[in-house]
Amino acid sequence: MRRVVGLTLTGLGAFFVAAALLLRFYVADQVIKFPLDEYVVLTFAGNGFNYFSVAQLKELSGVSVRATSTFRGDVKAGSSSTAVWDNFSALEDVINHQPIQYSSQRAAFDRRTGALGNCCGAAVDSNTKVRQSGLAFVWPIGTQKKTYQVFDTTLLKPVPAPYTGTTAVDGMTAYKFVEHVDHQPFGQQPVPRALAGLPGPGSVTLTEYYTATNTYWVDPVTGVVLAVSQNDRVALEDSTGTAGFVALQGQVTTTPQSNKIEVDKARSGQNKITLIQDIGPLVLLVLGIALVVVGIMLVVRQRDEEEPVYDQDPVGSAA
Repeated sequence: MRRVVGLTLTGLGAFFVAAALLLRFYVADQVIKFPLDEYVVLTFAGNGFNYFSVAQLKELSGVSVRATSTFRGDVKAGSSSTAVWDNFSALEDVINHQPIQYSSQRAAFDRRTGALGNCCGAAVDSNTKVRQSGLAFVWPIGTQKKTYQVFDTTLLKPVPAPYTGTTAVDGMTAYKFVEHVDHQPFGQQPVPRALAGLPGPGSVTLTEYYTATNTYWVDPVTGVVLAVSQNDRVALEDSTGTAGFVALQGQVTTTPQSNKIEVDKARSGQNKITLIQDIGPLVLLVLGIALVVVGIMLVVRQRDEEEPVYDQDPVGSAA
């Protein structure tokens, strides 16, 4: 009976050891992913903002602004490997109570690396022909201290964002990445000559130039973006650079409330990763080894008890 119990415990222990390895090296990759059903509304705030008001046909300066950025996952469009999220952002002047800018992005990305793909109706605003690449809404699970390519929705192409240091956001360790764009052309707009500071009637076509310093604070464990700062400038200029005007200039940063939302999300993700990758496999491994040791001891002890014990040589006694 003891032998049967020992063999059973040994087999069960071996199973737990195998389960520990499977959980650590296979199941974790299948379970630890960005969600399909994301829904979050983040807010940004900024002061000293300058922009050209279409409603008033003049430049407004030094205003306070607020931006909201809503992320919503399209569960039906996603899969086990790909998530599809929609983002809608609105920037408004809270002093003059008027909108400044609207934008949207639909992104399909790998649920572990965050790498953008081109499927599932991916688009920037209404443009479905844009080829998106790099990163957008999330960073890789297990973010490294290196340069990543971030897709810029103004330039419609990825821009390098190098790692610049480690800091903390609301008590959580964060890797800091900074994207720099220096006076890059991205489009053209016809505007009245008078608005461009040129004499005479009619209109003139000006080139749109984009300058930006966008900073991202990322949880390296989960890839969640904990905080964002966007310092952008959009100017319309003629070929000589002497005529034109600034359409938008200023900085907005995620509010402390939004930072806390993202930190709480990252902390929950870290707990899940620790349970699946570390605690779970360790418990199974320790339990498995213990059962194997106990099982082997029972089998060996049973074998020792079954062996006959002689006080003297039985052959000699018979003689």
